[in-house]
Amino acid sequence: MVHGHSFHHVVASLLILGLSGATRKDTAAKNNSGVKPAGQCGTWVKEPEGGIFTSPNYPNKYPPTTECVYILEAPPRQCIDLHFEENYSIESSWECKFDNIEVRDGPFGFSPILGRYCGQHSPPDIRSSGRYLWIKFVTDGELEAVGFSASYNFTAGSCSLCVLQQIRVKRDVALITPEDTLYIS
Repeated sequence: MVHGHSFHHVVASLLILGLSGATRKDTAAKNNSGVKPAGQCGTWVKEPEGGIFTSPNYPNKYPPTTECVYILEAPPRQCIDLHFEENYSIESSWECKFDNIEVRDGPFGFSPILGRYCGQHSPPDIRSSGRYLWIKFVTDGELEAVGFSASYNFTAGSCSLCVLQQIRVKRDVALITPEDTLYIS
């Protein structure tokens, strides 16, 4: 018992409050629209006008051994345009095995993968085929870098055609593995 509460109750409360090891910014920021408090590591974002979210501590180095999942939700009958800013740096590795951003076309970790990204060049602009994008940012215990800032907005209309065109463009600059996973270097 911890001051009248069970250990499990205290741990659950800490997880709900977002204090499970995620690093937060101490300063007020104009970024992370829909992500409260600013700098929170991972959240479900459904702001009606779009917004900006960042890796923890951005523009300073992100912390080691971090996993953040951001789920973006557009209004019905709209898709999501995602843009990563130029000030982008995530530890480079072959197939982005260590630190990376993984973007999936849907609300789940098993939704179709659009790309896994790392390195010093920001990923290409991404458009979802529907109203959700699932984005996971993972870091290992070794090298840290600046991370990323990403903006998103919503577009009405046919999204599926845009995704097909986007994949065709990516094939010119990406390695397509036997598992049909895109690794951008």
